[in-house]
Amino acid sequence: MAGSNGKQKTVRDMILSLGLIGIAAAVMYFFIPHNDHAPDLKRVDYGVELLTARRAASYPVAAPSGLPGTWKATSVRFQGDQHDAWHLGFQDPDGQYVAIEQSAQKRSEFLDAASQGGHATKATERIAGRTWTRYDGGRYRTLVLEGTRGSTTAVTGTASYARLAVMAEALRTS
Repeated sequence: MAGSNGKQKTVRDMILSLGLIGIAAAVMYFFIPHNDHAPDLKRVDYGVELLTARRAASYPVAAPSGLPGTWKATSVRFQGDQHDAWHLGFQDPDGQYVAIEQSAQKRSEFLDAASQGGHATKATERIAGRTWTRYDGGRYRTLVLEGTRGSTTAVTGTASYARLAVMAEALRTS
């Protein structure tokens, strides 16, 4: 009889311990703050890099003009040693990513990287008097400017084609 009483205490103690652990976990879950949204991205000033790129690039470098303040520039770089590659990234008003990518690199290689593996569709859009081709199937949606020589311009990102078109319409080269 003495042996069975010890086993009962062991099982009861284990159940009590599990209950206390469960209560402690619930308290931590409900009372310790946790944030599920993405961190706020820092706004960058791209003026100096834009001037540098416009002086050094072998093509007219594009940047937006007149976008509302709800569009936030988040990244910028010009790599003259890598086919005059220009990148200007934004967060749109919905929190999606939109980037202007330009390069003098071979068009097919550049577009594969810029569109994250996307391919040209038969869909085109007239934006600000210019023809843009939609690329899809990759990680990003992409609009590619047609009729340029010596460089390729793409507006790409996770945003909708409507948001990409807003960016494409705002682009200026001077």
